[in-house]
Amino acid sequence: MDITARRAAWFTTVWYPMVALGCVTLIAGAALALAHRITAPAILAVETRTLIASLTQVLPSDVADHDVFSDPVELTNSSGQTLTVYRARHEGEIVAVVFQQVAQGYAGPIDLVMGVDHAGQITGVRVTRHSETPGLGDKIEIRRDPWITSFKGRSLDDGTRWAVKPDGGDFDAFSGATITPRAVVAAVKDGLHWFEQQQTHLFTTEDQTP
Repeated sequence: MDITARRAAWFTTVWYPMVALGCVTLIAGAALALAHRITAPAILAVETRTLIASLTQVLPSDVADHDVFSDPVELTNSSGQTLTVYRARHEGEIVAVVFQQVAQGYAGPIDLVMGVDHAGQITGVRVTRHSETPGLGDKIEIRRDPWITSFKGRSLDDGTRWAVKPDGGDFDAFSGATITPRAVVAAVKDGLHWFEQQQTHLFTTEDQTP
């Protein structure tokens, strides 16, 4: 059997597609790894800028006399995950904290940043990342709709009904996208419960974790 015949026979064996698929998988995996390595710093930079911008939006402009982003502490959230909390200080005293929550929306996770003052009152909430449907669920973004500002000034003990209006609550729902606001309301409420449980640790000036 000459070389051409042997080559043709190889292409018809059961091993050829398996080897070819393995090679393609290896090449694709290497390409993805390289792309991730190249783009990771840029993605991290964008996420950091978004977080810093959100920190300034969820806190009153005069509440802190220092850089809040440079004053973090790590605690454990209600799901057992390590959570970074950013502290707003005025004349050395912690007057408010900002932390992240995750809601499970219609199309995937919704990342939130929420600020809470010493009295347990929300100073602001912002969405930092989501995959909700454009034109429907994206009304959780401040640039799309002021809906997210409806949390400001609320707390667990002020009589707020923590649900969307179709469920008997105080928060508006979105036409055709009720799952999204329902998830955000639940996540913010959970955040307040976690804050209540951790309040002593959150407002301890020493960098200690429970």
